[in-house]
Amino acid sequence: MTIREFEIRFKKLYLPLGMYALRIVDNADDAEDLVEDAFLRAWESIESGIEIESFDAFMYRIVRNNCITFIRKQKCTVGIEQIPEVDEESVDTSYRDAAIWKAIDRLPEKCREIFLMSKRDGMTNEEIADELGISIKTVKNQMTKAFSRLREELSDGHKPFFLPFL
Repeated sequence: MTIREFEIRFKKLYLPLGMYALRIVDNADDAEDLVEDAFLRAWESIESGIEIESFDAFMYRIVRNNCITFIRKQKCTVGIEQIPEVDEESVDTSYRDAAIWKAIDRLPEKCREIFLMSKRDGMTNEEIADELGISIKTVKNQMTKAFSRLREELSDGHKPFFLPFL
């Protein structure tokens, strides 16, 4: 694998792997560190001449193992046995989550801020309006705009779409 091929795979897998790790360790900074370490290990393996048959599967396996090691180091062994094996569903879920967050990142700034305050932070329309010094009607309009844009961007044109927030 060339450096360019590795860069392409990095760009494709970084966010989905981050979403996968986040579901396991429940901390974005730790998940990011674990994924970065996984890519470093993968590159070292490639450099040492190891043939990798399925790069995606290899990366998910490294990230899963990194997460297990991380949890063990936290001396929190409760739940390690409940970390599922890497399967098609967990990979699909990580890609779906990555697509959702990419779409959210593409929302207009104010719209994104209001959307995240509502969905991520669990704030009511009234709380958001008070916090930002805007009307409740503006909050509702921005939420409608956010859902409309997300639905448009994430649906494939014929299936109903919903946002599975953590």
